[in-house]
Amino acid sequence: MKGKVKVCVMYGDGINCDNETLEAFRLAGAEPRKALIADIVDRTIDLEDYHILAFPGGFSAADYLGAGKFYAMKMKTLIGEELERFVGAEKLVIGICNGFQILTKYPLLPTPVSEQTVSVTHNESARFEDRWVYIRMNSDSPCVFTKGLEMMHLPCRHGEGRVVPLNTQILDSLRENNQIVARYAHGDGTPANGEYPVNPNGSVEDIVGICDTSGRIFGWMPHPEAFMYFTNDSHWTVRREELKRKKKQIPKAGEGLQIFRNAVDHVKESF
Repeated sequence: MKGKVKVCVMYGDGINCDNETLEAFRLAGAEPRKALIADIVDRTIDLEDYHILAFPGGFSAADYLGAGKFYAMKMKTLIGEELERFVGAEKLVIGICNGFQILTKYPLLPTPVSEQTVSVTHNESARFEDRWVYIRMNSDSPCVFTKGLEMMHLPCRHGEGRVVPLNTQILDSLRENNQIVARYAHGDGTPANGEYPVNPNGSVEDIVGICDTSGRIFGWMPHPEAFMYFTNDSHWTVRREELKRKKKQIPKAGEGLQIFRNAVDHVKESF
């Protein structure tokens, strides 16, 4: 490897999972740094120096105008050219929870275009959902971040997490291109089929997250940065005893860390 994988983690304006995301990339072997939009505007940080751009969870601009909308507009106005150059250089972008909302409203997902085509909007339950969910990956998805993963157990916490393609053509395109990266599922991997709270927000076709056609731009609602260690799991004591009975080693890392490792490994392969 010729050097460290450099990650720019956006923060400020109400984003509040920046430190966890920073630590996840550090544990994955990268060299992460946090940045405000203002840092990019005044050239304190040059996006061209980075390989991965991360938009963490939180409540940017207090969800004014809808979750992620104000932050997306601010980015487009102030650093749109820099961001689009970054994407055009075929680098990696991840949006988690509020970051996913930002990417769809910019929009960079499901494809970098001028008009929004997918919405991440209010939960069907009409309340904030804070729970652990099971996620089944689409093995045919080109998504770099979920490569080799089949099932995950991760926490979600959001009031606006329902993924809704804005027309049937967009939904058809997402299916055909395998841009639906993951779906909510039961613990045994069977589809949620819209069942609450297995599908916590009412997302169309149980969609958890999507990627662009290249698999390099990815967004979803759960928080992998909140499951960096085995003991972060809500079921960790049960899982520990199961592993002991099977005489298997108890891991130190949590399931969520693999999302960040996949991204870092992908960049390393290009060095």
